[in-house]
Amino acid sequence: MFRFPNKASLIASEGRLAQPEQSVMFRRTPRRGKHVAAVLRLVTLAALPLMCSSDQATTSQTISVTIAPAGKLSVPSALPLIGSGAGFSPYSGSLSISYRVRTTPGMSGGTITLQASSDFAPAGGPQISSGALKYACGGASLGSACSGTQTVSTAAQTPVVSIPPAACTGGGAPCSASDPNVVQLQFVLDNDPQYSTGTYSAQVVFVISTT
Repeated sequence: MFRFPNKASLIASEGRLAQPEQSVMFRRTPRRGKHVAAVLRLVTLAALPLMCSSDQATTSQTISVTIAPAGKLSVPSALPLIGSGAGFSPYSGSLSISYRVRTTPGMSGGTITLQASSDFAPAGGPQISSGALKYACGGASLGSACSGTQTVSTAAQTPVVSIPPAACTGGGAPCSASDPNVVQLQFVLDNDPQYSTGTYSAQVVFVISTT
């Protein structure tokens, strides 16, 4: 075993910049000497600082939306009309309509209306088409509720609430304080002695429209 000249000496002998001394012990075999010198050279190169680079690109996107007038309402699934039990007193029931709305400034606003889709069934009972079913509106928390007594029709829509332009539900001014908005309807059905006994039902359709 003997000391081989360090890598720095080998590089200096080639006219390159000398490095701090390093040494390695190896057997006297020329091939192995070449191999060790090559390893030392690789280790020295690996210790040099790496050159790093980076890149960054940006772009932008315009996002747009058109907010349209809108309305939504909900009612209970069924409304039983109850008699007072005193002779032929009318049957009656109270219905609460919940609604949310947004209307456009400068436009006509919105409406809530109702219409019966058919007479009471089966035959032999009250007839909506003959004016047997009526209703009155309580106060509406947004818009103006109908006034007076309204007669339910199978041929045309009748008013429930009139909603002004630039109206909106919830959050306080400029919108309503309540969310959802509510209006109460009181239905009254004639109790005619000619009606046959039994259970009768009819469908009433509520429509909310906004502009």
